[in-house]
Amino acid sequence: MIDRQTLLDVFHFRHACKEFDPARKIPAADFDAILEAGRLSPSSFGYEPWRFVVIQAPALRDRLLPVTWGAQKQLPTASHYVAILVRKGGMRYDGEHVRHMLHDVYRFPPERIEGRSKVYRKFQESDFRLLESERALFDWSCKQAYIALGNMMTAAAMLGVDSCPVEGYEQAAAEAVLAGARVLDSAEWGLAVMVAFGYRVNPQPAKVRQPVAEVVQWV
Repeated sequence: MIDRQTLLDVFHFRHACKEFDPARKIPAADFDAILEAGRLSPSSFGYEPWRFVVIQAPALRDRLLPVTWGAQKQLPTASHYVAILVRKGGMRYDGEHVRHMLHDVYRFPPERIEGRSKVYRKFQESDFRLLESERALFDWSCKQAYIALGNMMTAAAMLGVDSCPVEGYEQAAAEAVLAGARVLDSAEWGLAVMVAFGYRVNPQPAKVRQPVAEVVQWV
């Protein structure tokens, strides 16, 4: 474990890096640890709706560039660039992925599967009303992907690696590029967010945040 000041120093170090040093590559062991931080992240009901696609092929990055206006400098210069995909219909209470998690990953006994399935169905149907539209279910999966995103960026900062989350893209067009590269089946997956990793070339700007009193309330 680390001390409090070291923890806070990590968060002061992390910033949305706009341009990376293309000559510097993240060591394989460090990037594996960053990916592992994503894989080990929590998800609702533990059903892990995500997939992390590491885009290293220059040709694929070139095809993404025209439809990714928020990464015009990051895409060409990042050591590693990741598209975080999330499942669509498979996250329904009766979806194939949920069945796979219950039976093949957790290997729960039948009585526990029945109990969890009832709770999960109620959660989706009435507690959060996620089944009213495909978009509601997709957005719920995206919220979980952002937990993994945050953990990956924090893990990177702890290793001295810079990062930048990327939402600045035309979603349908970006998904079409990934589908054309056969890394996304648009019937089953959607693009939640992207993130670039590498090492900064410019000084970090001063970090600006609201005062604690404006964002924290004790009751």
